[in-house]
Amino acid sequence: MSQETEKKTLTLKTLTKSSVWDVQENDIFRMLESAEKDAEIKDNLRHFTDIIRSAFMIEEVNEDSPIIKTKYEKMGYKVGQVRLDEDKKIGWAIKKRPIVRVTDLTYENIRHITASKLIEVLDRNFGGGWDSLSQSIKDIIESGFDISTTTLPKDRLHKKGGMYEKKVADGFEVLEVSKGTWVEAIFAKLKPETEKPRIKMASAVRDLDDEENEDEDVEIEDNYNKPDEDDIEVEGPNDDEITEDNYSTMMDLGAEDPDEEAANLAEYGDD
Repeated sequence: MSQETEKKTLTLKTLTKSSVWDVQENDIFRMLESAEKDAEIKDNLRHFTDIIRSAFMIEEVNEDSPIIKTKYEKMGYKVGQVRLDEDKKIGWAIKKRPIVRVTDLTYENIRHITASKLIEVLDRNFGGGWDSLSQSIKDIIESGFDISTTTLPKDRLHKKGGMYEKKVADGFEVLEVSKGTWVEAIFAKLKPETEKPRIKMASAVRDLDDEENEDEDVEIEDNYNKPDEDDIEVEGPNDDEITEDNYSTMMDLGAEDPDEEAANLAEYGDD
């Protein structure tokens, strides 16, 4: 679906802080007018106006004063009426928030500008090149654009068959930042929309595991006829293995208390 078609189907209920950057001032007035009889929107009007304010500057104006209305229109505002309650309409002056500095860039609006617009914004703010930007601004820009840079002497930057020529042929916009006898080139291109990966069903994952293990030879140990550990008899010492050296040790195996056994032996010895 094209962006133009998406814009036409947007309503206040489907508007988000990202998609609101796709609409213009007249679209906002149209949405508000079509929602005047929607009870759900009336009950949550503050929520919807907060979304609008994230991308638009809104001023309440007195439309009965032509001077005030003309003043806002000269500043690029669209002036119209909106009904915020049952009995009264008020005048609103609405203007899309401009993106003129890198600090105006957000995760919500970064994909709603072109690469040439981004280059324009960077050109207005640059001094030290790409590395002069804060990491947070870089992260925002790179969430929506492919960015690459190179720094070369002026006479080598536009060398035939070089990086500059290849990037431009691939659709990148370029900003050149002069650094004495060297030039830093910043290349920017809007990233393509990517579909979110689908979540595999558990059964499908199990089937995949079965297929992977299908060819593996698994040896199953047969324990059916083996006796239980509790049933195994412990053999005593072999008489042939008893010697003078180990005899006393084997006799002591059954004694629970060595002192008690020694006492018993002494008693029997007296008899």
